[in-house]
Amino acid sequence: MPILPEKLRLRAETVLKEGSAPPTRGWPTGLHTLSLLHELASTPARADEALKLLHELQVHQVELDLQHEQLEATRRELTEESAGYRALYEHAPGGYFSVGLDRQILEANVAGAELLGLAPDALRGRRIESLLVPASRPVVNELLNELLNGFRDGARSGSREVLSATINGSRRLLVVATIPPSGESFLMIFVAVPDRGGIDPGNP
Repeated sequence: MPILPEKLRLRAETVLKEGSAPPTRGWPTGLHTLSLLHELASTPARADEALKLLHELQVHQVELDLQHEQLEATRRELTEESAGYRALYEHAPGGYFSVGLDRQILEANVAGAELLGLAPDALRGRRIESLLVPASRPVVNELLNELLNGFRDGARSGSREVLSATINGSRRLLVVATIPPSGESFLMIFVAVPDRGGIDPGNP
């Protein structure tokens, strides 16, 4: 969270007094300012003004240094947080898929790829229904269409059971799909479920 201007100045004043200011970043001071400072310092009657100006320059530089430190700390926190979410996504036990409104897979995690017997890179760009047996393709398309049609009414999630078409045969999966507030893509989770047998794969 950014430091408010008044708090930033107070903090700068404090670290200057304590001698604990962060290492200077060498923020440049304009030639005009330096000339004015020299002129004031050369006149005994105006020496106080020179000291005040010098103090203001020091405070301003410390403020810049403190802001830089905060930006660096925020960047590190965001990087660590992003890495944490990426690890959670990649190693989640369920198959996670980000799917465009055109039904093309934008991204898939390791579990999703293993569930379908493919590498994550091999899934990117494929249509999501192409991973299912023909009879289950209308089922998942119906689910996604319902989400799109109900988006304005607040209906943002739903689920179906389908059969996947893997290299080792078909697997019964529960697919849970949701559409985020942006409405620009689908988020889908595929989880293997026990095959109950005797159920039409087109109507799980």
